Amino acid sequence: MLDRPVSELSKPHRRLPDQRWQIYPQKPEFAQNLAYLTKISPIVSQLLINRGMETPEQVQAFLNPESLVLPSPLEDFPDLAISLELLQNAIASQTKIAICGDYDADGMTSTALLLRSLRTLGAQVDYAIPSRMHEGYGINKRIVEEFYSEGVGLILTVDNGISAFEPVARARELGLAVIITDHHDIPQKLPPANAILNPKLIAESSPYRGVAGVGVAYILAVSLAQQLGETKGLIQPMLALFTLGTIADLAPLTGVNRRWVKRGLQHLPKSNLAGIQALIQVGGVQARGDEKVGEQGSRGAGEEISNTSLREAAPTTSLSTSPKSKVQNPKSLKPEDIGFRLGPRINAIGRIGNPQTVIELLTTDDMGVALERAMQCEQINASRQEMCQQIEQEAIAYVEAEFVTSLQQDRVLIVVQPNWHHGVIGIVASRLVERYGVPVFIGTYEDGEHIRGSARSIPEFNVFEALEYCHDLLGKYGGHKAAGGFSLPAENLQMVRSRLIEFANQCLEPQHLKPLLKIDAEVNLDQINQQLYQQLNALHPCGMDNPDPVFWTPNVQVVEQKIVGKGHIKLTIAQIIDNQEYRIKAIAWRWGDYFRLPPRVDVAYKLRENYFNGNTTIELELVGVRLPIQIQQFFASPPISSSTNFEYNQRNYTCGFYKNGIEAELRIKNPEGKVLVMQPGHIIGLLGTNRQNAKEVDISQPQYDSIIQAALQALSVKS
Repeated sequence: MLDRPVSELSKPHRRLPDQRWQIYPQKPEFAQNLAYLTKISPIVSQLLINRGMETPEQVQAFLNPESLVLPSPLEDFPDLAISLELLQNAIASQTKIAICGDYDADGMTSTALLLRSLRTLGAQVDYAIPSRMHEGYGINKRIVEEFYSEGVGLILTVDNGISAFEPVARARELGLAVIITDHHDIPQKLPPANAILNPKLIAESSPYRGVAGVGVAYILAVSLAQQLGETKGLIQPMLALFTLGTIADLAPLTGVNRRWVKRGLQHLPKSNLAGIQALIQVGGVQARGDEKVGEQGSRGAGEEISNTSLREAAPTTSLSTSPKSKVQNPKSLKPEDIGFRLGPRINAIGRIGNPQTVIELLTTDDMGVALERAMQCEQINASRQEMCQQIEQEAIAYVEAEFVTSLQQDRVLIVVQPNWHHGVIGIVASRLVERYGVPVFIGTYEDGEHIRGSARSIPEFNVFEALEYCHDLLGKYGGHKAAGGFSLPAENLQMVRSRLIEFANQCLEPQHLKPLLKIDAEVNLDQINQQLYQQLNALHPCGMDNPDPVFWTPNVQVVEQKIVGKGHIKLTIAQIIDNQEYRIKAIAWRWGDYFRLPPRVDVAYKLRENYFNGNTTIELELVGVRLPIQIQQFFASPPISSSTNFEYNQRNYTCGFYKNGIEAELRIKNPEGKVLVMQPGHIIGLLGTNRQNAKEVDISQPQYDSIIQAALQALSVKS
């Protein structure tokens, strides 16, 4: 028999993603009944049940967000009235207004939105954004002093300020009025501003509760335009910026966000903002679909912030006539167009560039200037991608050398290295969480004495509470459950590491240390078609709190696979149903480390449309893969040395599991004495009468895969 392990003759396949698959319980009768009552398909009904909707009223409110009755923001935001009064007085007296923004997509779109609207309404207004590199997040005393020296009378913060007690107090000392618009968590002590607009301060039942910073800015700007009776031509551009910022900030796409984003996505391709058109062209985004905005989809981009007014027809401005325009037949964008194409180009500027580039992009009416700024965004985003890739590779090498054996005990990963750009380490932290399944705190030295970093989390670990647990060892810190930022003296690094490990061991169990993958339903490949994809449009726009549906298919065959781009796997999978083979193409982003995939796997995926040469096809975007349950069970506790006979293609074979080193392997022997050997997770097997003359074979090939499946079936019957 073949005695040496397969791994001695072939490079072992790297383990598959170590994930926790959580498949929603299926309720076919309930889903069928709900589908009948609401006139939707049973699959969409099941998906809505998974998202917490179990009554016809809840389903209708979700599917038709236009039916949501919005209260006046003046009722829900206690300080909105005084904010409007301050702004009206400043406009009337031509008092200088200064906006203090932020350098992420939410903050920059908020700044641009208020700049455009206030200038259109006649205000004398300018802005400042703190330096990510030298000052960090939020308004500070330097900015306040600078505003004062420039004769500013009213400061308006966007996407920041709720925790800036000292800078706001200094502004008030100098006689400046301050309006804070923010959406971050509320501190124990509020700043002494004249007015504070923050959805975290309003009733949890309010439909405005989930808006991001750009949502607060949108509400303020539209309310001001209404009060001044100057809404014409203002609402559509503001809605475009709201949509861009809300999706890029990963705000929940439920409630009022869902209503406005759904409308905004339809109008973005024909936006009259030069900057939006330039981003769409440079980003290569193709508008598509034929979705209506609820039952009132024919209405324009106007919105009734209150219950009484604001109906604006869709603008008739035509698209750019540039032959390079990618939007030839404008229909609708989808959140992934912003999340993966437009948003990163904006965010890249805030991470490693000058935010002024984005502000000019989104406030100019000159298409030439807009295209120039959009190209700058494109170039800086390319640099950001290269920087992220390099730092990610260095971080992985460092973790594999220093910490990979202790992760199960530590339950948290703290990675600090010199010469990393802290504008991108947050992205790298997210990728390390995906890879290792533990909370990640990543930092770099600002100088020899200080460290600055970012944190990203898993569902069971609260980043902000972890930072508070280390508060006496840190400098500045902030964040929320899923993410945060921090600084610390370099000499405290080991103590912070120990403290975080202590905290992680208090709240995490070993079973938590795998990325959680929530799966909606099982689907066979013969069910995947345009009809199913179109049914899923009812759930759009998808995003935070309304994720893209994730399906899974068991025991598919990987018939083709190759590496494309920078470490992505492009593959074709197949499934036999009623003696007929169904094939579909798939992509697995950044899965190069898992190449090649085993010949038989369970796959979890999202559905995507692919446009090529005028043809539209449905493809899979893989988000999870595992060995089929049957194979997992066999190799987890194989019946060692227990063999059985089976017949395949009218020939008799013997098969069994045998221990070889630390792993079990499956051996299949034919009548001529040749043995096929496979180990779990390996793409290469051995075939021969002994290991000395055995040859390596690709067991994903049909002739080998079929006989392996027959052997496993025979062993399952015996066991």
